[in-house]
Amino acid sequence: MRFHRRLLSAAALLPLVLVIGATEPEQPASAGVSEDGGVVVAAPGTDSRAAQADAGTSGAATASQGAQSDAGTSGSAAVSAAAVLGGESPDGGLAALAAEPGMVPPVPVPSREKAPPIATVKPLPKSADLMGRATLEGGKLVVKEKGGKKKQLTIDPVLQASLTQILRNYETPYGAAVVLEPSTGRVLALAEHSAARPELRGLPVRAVFPAASIFKVITGGALLEAGVTPDTEECFHGGKRRISEKHLQDSERDSSCYSLALAMGKSANVIFAKLTNKHLTVDSLRRMAARFRFNREIEFPVPTDVSLAAIPEETFSLANTGAGFGDVYLSPLHGALVAAVAANEGRWVDPILFEPEGPAPLLPVEGEPVLTPEVAKDLTAMLEETVTSGTARAVFRERGFRVDDAVGKTGSLADREPFRDYSWFVGFAPKDNPRVAVAAIIVNDPKWRIRGTWLGREALRLGLERVPAPVKMTAPASAAGKH
Repeated sequence: MRFHRRLLSAAALLPLVLVIGATEPEQPASAGVSEDGGVVVAAPGTDSRAAQADAGTSGAATASQGAQSDAGTSGSAAVSAAAVLGGESPDGGLAALAAEPGMVPPVPVPSREKAPPIATVKPLPKSADLMGRATLEGGKLVVKEKGGKKKQLTIDPVLQASLTQILRNYETPYGAAVVLEPSTGRVLALAEHSAARPELRGLPVRAVFPAASIFKVITGGALLEAGVTPDTEECFHGGKRRISEKHLQDSERDSSCYSLALAMGKSANVIFAKLTNKHLTVDSLRRMAARFRFNREIEFPVPTDVSLAAIPEETFSLANTGAGFGDVYLSPLHGALVAAVAANEGRWVDPILFEPEGPAPLLPVEGEPVLTPEVAKDLTAMLEETVTSGTARAVFRERGFRVDDAVGKTGSLADREPFRDYSWFVGFAPKDNPRVAVAAIIVNDPKWRIRGTWLGREALRLGLERVPAPVKMTAPASAAGKH
């Protein structure tokens, strides 16, 4: 544990400007072994490592990066929708569906078992890479626009430096962390590093990572709206990492029972598959995904990939998707914004990268409703289970590195050939008065470094240090009894 503290302290002492846009990897640090998202450097067999994934290891992520450009703009909306959804004879129904924002992916979503998009992702153009162009002036990061005008970024240089240094010290093959202020959308960190491809820039805004069990947040919101409560119990057997159609049916073999809240915390795939099958339709899950901004553009000064989500019609495929095994892809920026919806009592707040000009501070915004406050409260309680009794419990209990009142969701999937393990954490803290929301993604090869859960905890912990709690105003003692 002392090693972690020395690492983070050293990061803060380095010249901040060196860790903003450069891509030269640092020497790796030695590390101990910790389960549930901790630091690992040993390289046992792929199968034993893949077995730890909370959303399973069946297949690889596949959305083609090039597929998100200009597709679907020619021909009718019905033809485009049919191509995306796999339909053979487009009709007026598909056209109407395609006309609603987010209900149909803007381009075909490839199967994640064939061509993982991370293998072909290209760096952001230098003109679009604002973080790479940013310079440190007076303790603030600024970028120069055409004409010489300078604009200040919302990025916290110290937080950005600390998270970037962590990724470099552990030589993560691919890694990114996003920290933002949920009430305003101010983005405080867009950290990234790729030891596998040092020239790669822009990972925080690239939707080349399978969403895995992070999609259970969307499924959970849809289930709550359908009348399922956090206390609703579902019984099951098997299905920990791979689901078959027989798992969707109630059986005498169902010897274990979890509430929906505990199923979220433990990322119980089979329960989410069964509840999706029992309570959700393809339309209800598509609409919830669209409200969370899947298949829709996210306005941001740095061009951000559309997070693609294919919600299939077929019964078993729909249940599989609800459990986190579907063809769904997510950018780290979008992952932090998904967590921020629950933090903002169900409202979507657009991300902000430029500080407002003038003396007026950036105030909380109303945002667009995604969930009712009641559903958002229940969803938050379910996400708390991840930290208190679920897949992130050990990491968040690590002595000296606790984050009180944190909530979140983990997610894992793996590519087979070549082996890549994707591990996620999205969440926010504190639960009742959220100050920061985060997303962290780590892609490991057979030699594991750190997990997304560990990085996500550090992003929360360090972010809270940089965004102090508001001072509570109390009346002076001399005013006691006066009216």
